[in-house]
Amino acid sequence: MKNIAKLIKLTLIVATSTIMFSCSDDDGNNSDNNTIAAVASKNSNLSILVDALERADLSLDRNGSFTVFAPTNDAFVQFLNDNNFESLEDVPVTVLRQVLLNHMVTGVNLSTDLSTGYIKTLAKGNASSTNTLSMFVNTASGVRLNGVANVIAADVMASNGVVHVVDGVIGLPTVVTHATANPNFSNLVGALTAEGQPDFVGILSGTASSPFTVFAPSNAAFATFESQNPGVIGSLTSAQLTAVLSYHVVAGANVLSTGIPTGPITTFETGTFTISGTTITDEASRQTNIVAVDVQATNGVIHVIDNVILPNLN
Repeated sequence: MKNIAKLIKLTLIVATSTIMFSCSDDDGNNSDNNTIAAVASKNSNLSILVDALERADLSLDRNGSFTVFAPTNDAFVQFLNDNNFESLEDVPVTVLRQVLLNHMVTGVNLSTDLSTGYIKTLAKGNASSTNTLSMFVNTASGVRLNGVANVIAADVMASNGVVHVVDGVIGLPTVVTHATANPNFSNLVGALTAEGQPDFVGILSGTASSPFTVFAPSNAAFATFESQNPGVIGSLTSAQLTAVLSYHVVAGANVLSTGIPTGPITTFETGTFTISGTTITDEASRQTNIVAVDVQATNGVIHVIDNVILPNLN
């Protein structure tokens, strides 16, 4: 039943896109008149996006193959209000350019091609000059991006790619953005925001001590830990929980999977652990596996692990 409901919702989204863009078909099939830029220009509800692309000196008329998640005018107005900008001209060009690139993906990704997980945008953050920013796609109910924008009109074809219209501007993600957008990290988010904990959300959203490398236990990891160590997490004092959570964070380095050192790694908690291949050995001599890597945020990178790692709590 869930799959049927999902299919119906995607069908309605695609049907909506056909209605929204039907007027564009009257201009003929000349490929020069049907680039992504041309498709956007023909839709009055994307006029701010067109202005933003021009201001940021980004062309979507170029050759290639792209997927663009196009925010509506209302989405841009909300973005400007939320960030205290009076107008588009108040947004620094360097910031605007990266925000726009965060809506672009290489290759054609139709709505039926998208599945829950991470894709790479064309944007870069401050943490890495090589690893572009990740975007979390959630297809549990329609298509939701980084937890902030929904696809409301899908699969608008262009000569150089496809456009999906979205109802929100997708800002540059922090480590916290990725943690809160992905429901598989809900237990981790719950622990980070538990009573008596430091302002982990503020720390991991900011730039002080950044970039961060976070070894993030999924919900399945917490379940595995609980099955192996019944009641241990619930019995931790606030100080011990802080130590455990801080032990999963390395400050001051954006360590990609290709650059993980073989020696001891010092954590935010000041403890150490070692990594051999994809296996972490913690201070309790327990082994945990890295199961997904290089989820890039603007202020750090996340590697997903299949258990909770423990520092020396004595």
